[in-house]
Amino acid sequence: MASSAASSASSLSNAIPTLPPAREIPSTFAASVKSWWSAGDKEGAASEERLLRKLPYFRPAGSPTTSPDGASPVVARSSRIDLSDPKKYINTFAIESTTPSPQAPPPAIVLHGYGAGLGFFFQNFPALGRWAGSRGTSLYALDWLGMGRSARIPFRVKAKRDNISGRVTEAESFFIDSLEEWREKMGLEKMTLIGHSLGGYLSIAYALKYPTRVSKLILLSPAGVPRDPNTTTEYSREVADDPVSGASDADHAEVASMKSVESMRAGQRAEKRKESRSRRFFTYLWEEGFSPFQVVRSSTFLSPWLVGKYSSRRFIGLGADDTKAMHEYILNITLAKGSGEYCISHLLAPGAHAHLPMVDRIAALKIPVTFIYGDSDWMDPEGGTASVENLRQAGNGHGRMYIVPHAGHHLYLDNPKATNELLIKELDRRHV
Repeated sequence: MASSAASSASSLSNAIPTLPPAREIPSTFAASVKSWWSAGDKEGAASEERLLRKLPYFRPAGSPTTSPDGASPVVARSSRIDLSDPKKYINTFAIESTTPSPQAPPPAIVLHGYGAGLGFFFQNFPALGRWAGSRGTSLYALDWLGMGRSARIPFRVKAKRDNISGRVTEAESFFIDSLEEWREKMGLEKMTLIGHSLGGYLSIAYALKYPTRVSKLILLSPAGVPRDPNTTTEYSREVADDPVSGASDADHAEVASMKSVESMRAGQRAEKRKESRSRRFFTYLWEEGFSPFQVVRSSTFLSPWLVGKYSSRRFIGLGADDTKAMHEYILNITLAKGSGEYCISHLLAPGAHAHLPMVDRIAALKIPVTFIYGDSDWMDPEGGTASVENLRQAGNGHGRMYIVPHAGHHLYLDNPKATNELLIKELDRRHV
């Protein structure tokens, strides 16, 4: 029996095509040119697959769909879900139970932030996959339309510049209507949305427009929440962020308190006072409506070297192989045609606050909403505090807010253990 299982696993392993290792991060002009020349859809798919293959139950396209030992509770696959417009498709990663339960909770949908992609969550998929398998449900991660490896169609807003409401509505609809069409294509009745940064903002927007389709919201350092411009949040740091170190197995997320929120804001004020010249440049571009990725793409041969400067610094805590894998992934989605990234000036005003802040809109929701921030986050946590209170005053007592230690804006990367622990807790929280 054991010999038969081992033989089956070996045969399956041999049936899966190998991938070359990720290249070294370029440190010379010649290496940067070579990296730039090889970038494209094919290399982008390979760079994403390198991250997803870290899951033992991931089945690449064209390989057998069964698990190696036939006993895995889940199987993971990547696919391209076509929408009604032949030019539109959503890049989708799925971890699905091999024994779905009739009592299964709604599937969880992981939604990335500005200019990122589903591969950013590769350290969270193992824990979320175990949750899906134990509950007999599914976990999906998507690339927003116009970002990651989803269709890079032209992004246009027809409303005039002074029609703020119209611009916001069009920009939000570009993303959330395609998410709704994806849901219909997948045959999902309800979903739990886990959104990071801009993905958190858009998750709220989706729940407001399609309230019957959302079971709960789990928002990781969501953008566009506070009401007023403030001196602590700098959205340009979405693409100029620093890693936060010090995470350990002893870390656990804590319920946010007034003291912890004020401590975070004091740190943010101190950080802004020492803002570097390069970060001020990014801030200027952001507030003028430019995409930071335009700057990288326009650098042509030097773009891999520029991305490498960021990757080497931001992902150094991941280890050499994972840092190289993340670099290649980010490089390929950055060099892809600009599309959804141009939404930012329509959703956020100069000063980097939302044109239509979510704190003023969220009280319409009747579902559980959880806000989660890193203790070294640059996103202003005051928006989360005020939103939980607005929900409470509207009769929704299912708002929560947590702080993850040793973590910044990308808390799921900085402290995946504590973040994953909290995600599972919130996914299992009952709405009574």
